[in-house]
Amino acid sequence: MSLPPPIRDFKLCYVTDRKSLPGSKDEQWRLLLAKIERAASAGTNWIQIREKDLSGKELCELVLEVVRRAPGSCRILVNDRLDVALAAGAGGVHLGEKSISVPEARRLLHERNLGGDFLIGASVHSLDAATTAEAAGADYVIFGPVFETPSKAKFGQAQGTEILAEICRRVSIPVIAIGGITLENAAQCVKAGASGIAAIRMFQDPDDVNAIVQDLRAL
Repeated sequence: MSLPPPIRDFKLCYVTDRKSLPGSKDEQWRLLLAKIERAASAGTNWIQIREKDLSGKELCELVLEVVRRAPGSCRILVNDRLDVALAAGAGGVHLGEKSISVPEARRLLHERNLGGDFLIGASVHSLDAATTAEAAGADYVIFGPVFETPSKAKFGQAQGTEILAEICRRVSIPVIAIGGITLENAAQCVKAGASGIAAIRMFQDPDDVNAIVQDLRAL
């Protein structure tokens, strides 16, 4: 599989959450695939498949289908499961606090003579975590929650754009902002130096995701 080009410009990342979609399990599955196709076609750079309740087999089936449908300009990332990301031909893995470590992921890739444009990212919630992830070899970090949001409440209160700006100054790898980001406050993340924004609802909920992407690009 030919992977998309490495990180360069401002990234828009759609983080999936099919459980928040209406209908039965099968209906949610079909609707999620449709949402992913629309977001990718609209110009979203990355799609992070974050469906933690699925078995390895189910997740692999989903990622294979997403990789098949997504345009070559869109990079597919798999949350947590490096094995699934590699088996399904995804463009990277996104590691959380309870995932394997970044160095372990690097080691596994090296053992299998893999790597290349395959990205390893990490979720971080502080400056220390961001600098540690960079030192460990992460290609990028997703930092948040920047603003208040129910989906990130378990990670504590909103961090704010001042901490985001400090992290962007202190690390050389791309910093993607997440958590409560809307069209109204996205410009604050850009001003703070973020290399991109990640969101669930902003890309999953609207009927016209093309307009959302265009408005974000206009920033």
